[in-house]
Amino acid sequence: MARDEKLVKTIDLPLLFIYLTLLFMGWITIYASELDVNADTNAWDLNISSGRQLLFIGTSSILIILIMATDYKFYDVFSYFIFGAILLVLVAVLGIGKTVAGSKSWLGVGSFGVQPSEFAKFATSLALAKYLSNPLIRLDRWPDLNRALAIIAVPAILILLQNDTGSTLVFSAFVIPLFREGLPAWIPNLGVGVVFLFVLTLIIPEAWLLGAIGLLAVVFFFLIDKTINNIIALVVIALVVCGVVIGANFFINDVLQPHQQNRIKVLVNPNIDPLGVGWNVTQSKNAIGSGGFLGKGYLQGTQTKFDFVPEQSTDFIFCTIGEEFGFLGSILVCGLFLGMLWRLVYLADRQKMKFSRVYGYCVAAILFFHFTINIGMTVGLLPVIGIPLPFISYGGSSLWSFTILLFIFLKLDAHRGQMLAREAA
Repeated sequence: MARDEKLVKTIDLPLLFIYLTLLFMGWITIYASELDVNADTNAWDLNISSGRQLLFIGTSSILIILIMATDYKFYDVFSYFIFGAILLVLVAVLGIGKTVAGSKSWLGVGSFGVQPSEFAKFATSLALAKYLSNPLIRLDRWPDLNRALAIIAVPAILILLQNDTGSTLVFSAFVIPLFREGLPAWIPNLGVGVVFLFVLTLIIPEAWLLGAIGLLAVVFFFLIDKTINNIIALVVIALVVCGVVIGANFFINDVLQPHQQNRIKVLVNPNIDPLGVGWNVTQSKNAIGSGGFLGKGYLQGTQTKFDFVPEQSTDFIFCTIGEEFGFLGSILVCGLFLGMLWRLVYLADRQKMKFSRVYGYCVAAILFFHFTINIGMTVGLLPVIGIPLPFISYGGSSLWSFTILLFIFLKLDAHRGQMLAREAA
């Protein structure tokens, strides 16, 4: 029996394998992205990003040991405490944080710094899982739903105040676990409709779009039964849709900063300023396209070696994979992420504790958002919002936070295995 318990205490091997593979892919790609052919350096050199990333990987292993050695009950019992502590740190960042790349989202001394907004993701996941694990909570009741939304909104607003729009948008991923746990379908459908209207405002002039909405309202007026309720509903829907269109234009032109407006304009028209705001995406697409099917070969990339692509070890690291490993390597990386997401959902659905299930879906949702947005922006399908590719992009804060996020769930899943083993004994 002791042998069986020792066996089931091991973490899920498929997820561990994918995690380690992505770490290795990230490390060698970071080295390739910043290799200086004229400098005498190697991948272990702490003066370059790959050497520092190796240090981050080593410290991540320490975090993994600590997580797996901690009793699973700790993450449930202290979830609100962890969440509250992170909120206090986010507030502190607003006062004493350092500004890096336009965002006041870092704490640190000298060249060493951490980005608390990265750690807010796993803290919010724990708090949301704790709240939704209460059997009395029902997301089809407004008071319960509002409290769940508040758990998500508070850290998101604090991060937005740090001028870190990309990290703020990540919190929209929590709609996935909410939907899994009973969020009424009309709410995410409404969100999709708002996004669709937002995109239309980028393509169609506001006057034309409002005219089309008015015309459709007239057409529907003649098609519906002329009851007072139907007429009121039609008028309300038309006014709401018009309000969304006007609000979207106001948000783009009067709320977003100039560089954020430019990123959206480039998405609609990539050729609007190919040597200015469109440079990053244009060069990223060129790098990926130049790799062909098999790639140019490891350390043989030219677009990335000669710094045509900015931020190539962080936000745009996928273009290095595309150039040096080609379509085949890109598909491999995407396949690893999809395999990780599938495995997370599979493990989450078989959890006995609701807390573990909700947390597992939060992990999958956050990784899905990062994976989709990061790769989407490197190939020009989505606007550039500056978020890392999990486990691959350079950065200590992001690697540590994603490692903590993933391995807390693996610890919870390991406990489920122990429970099953005891039942079978």
